[in-house]
Formats: sequence, C-alpha cells, structure tokens
Amino acid sequence: MENYEVVIRSKTKWYDLNLKEVLKYKDLIKLFVQRNFALIYKQTVLGPLWLVLNPLVTSVVFTVVFGQFAGLSTNGMPQFLFYMSGNTIWMLFSSSVSGTSSTFLNNAHIFGKVYFPRLTVPVSQMITSVINFFIQFVMLVVVYAGFLVTGAEGVSFSPYFLLLAVIIAQTALFGTAIGIIISSVTIKYRDLAVAAGLILQMWMYLTPIVYTLETVSGPLRTLLLLNPMTAVVNNFRYCLAGNGTFLTGWWIYSLIVTVAVAFGGVVLYNKMEKNFVDSI
Repeated sequence: MENYEVVIRSKTKWYDLNLKEVLKYKDLIKLFVQRNFALIYKQTVLGPLWLVLNPLVTSVVFTVVFGQFAGLSTNGMPQFLFYMSGNTIWMLFSSSVSGTSSTFLNNAHIFGKVYFPRLTVPVSQMITSVINFFIQFVMLVVVYAGFLVTGAEGVSFSPYFLLLAVIIAQTALFGTAIGIIISSVTIKYRDLAVAAGLILQMWMYLTPIVYTLETVSGPLRTLLLLNPMTAVVNNFRYCLAGNGTFLTGWWIYSLIVTVAVAFGGVVLYNKMEKNFVDSI
C-alpha cells in the first residue's frame, strides 16, 4: 500500500485565491446551485415561472408609471423595451449582490463542520444569478425581435450586439465582488447586511433605468457617470437595440472599477477567511 502525505497549511499570501482548488469542487458548486433554486422556489405554486413574470410585471408597471404618467423620455425607444432592458441587466447585478452578500452568515453551520473552498458558495450564487438572467434575457430578445420585425421606431440591429457577452460577464463579476465584500464585512458589522437592500434601492435610482442619461445635465450627470453601472446599463441598451450613444470612455472606466473591486474583494476575502468561523 502506498503512503500518502497530506500537508495542511494556512494561506500566507494575501492574493492566494487558489482557483484550481475551487474547480476541483465543481460538483459541490453544482449541488449548491441546485440548492439555491430549491430554496427560492420551494413551496411556490408558479415556481420558475416567476422568472418570467417578475420582469414582465415590473416593466409594465414602469411603463405605466414612468412612461405614461410621468412622461419620462426613453430617447425614442419603445417604452416597454426600454424599461425591460434596464430591468433585466439590473436584476442580474442586484441578484448577484444580494445573493452573495449574506452567504457566509447563512452558511456558517456548514463552514464549521467540514472543509471546502469557501469561495464555492458565492460562485454558486453567481451561477444561479446568471442562469436566472439568461432565462429573462431570452424573453427580452424575443420582445426586441418583435419590435424589430414590426419596424418600431428607435429599434435597430446594433453592430455592437456581441459586446453584450462582455457586459453581462462584467455585471455578474461586479455584483458578486461587491457581495463578497459586503459578506466579509458583515461578519463583524451585521448592520451592513440590513442596509444592503436599502443601498441597492438607492443605487438603482442613481442608474439610468427609468430615465435616459440625456435627460440629466450638469454636475448630476457627472455624478451619474461616475456610477459604474451607468455605462453598463446604457451600453447594454445600445448593444441590444442600437438606441442612444455608446459610452466608450465611461465603459472603460467602469471596467477598471470592476477589476479594482474584484481585486479588493479577493484581498478582503483572504484576510477575513481565516477567522470566518470564529467570528461568526
């Protein structure tokens, strides 16, 4: 019989994320994803149908309230498509943040019993959010195709359509990174877990989801552009329907912020991981 030697050591490098070890636990990630869907739709009558109803109902409400009653401009784009596209990409971001912002607290009972790479939990949450998004995205593309075929004004085929994949990946990474930071901080400061929902709600109104960037000017416009999600939402609409202006410079800025936040999340995660169980 061969002799095996197992060496267990603590992480010594602040950037030591060990993604190879995470990939080895891909089956565990799959189980976590299945668990996430089971928890979300457990004891619901409509089940996954809520993935379709949620953006549809929200878009209808936004169309009536902000489009018809408030009369906010959509830059010539059909109101329903305008609000639905903004809602779809925003829900990917918000679900990535909210899904990962409490994973370490919610899974403390697992962390204290058996070892596995802690990063598998937020990764599974990100995958869950992406799967939900693609179901909604398919529905969005169908709605877009309907307006395109009927020749609706403000809708055209965008040559930037393939960039949607980059924008989607950036949004999922950015939301997950922020969620990891919040989850790491809430180990010591539980108030942030309560405030996360309020922060997301305020953040949404600082993002051009129910209004266009063209309707804002002056210092407020600059403030909105400093929001990394502004270029994401604006360019997502442009790549989908060719409406508005593609914000090249501000998108590059948004990408830089995304990488910086992800990097900061890795540093904070590695710093807090050693004391996760003791602190919780």
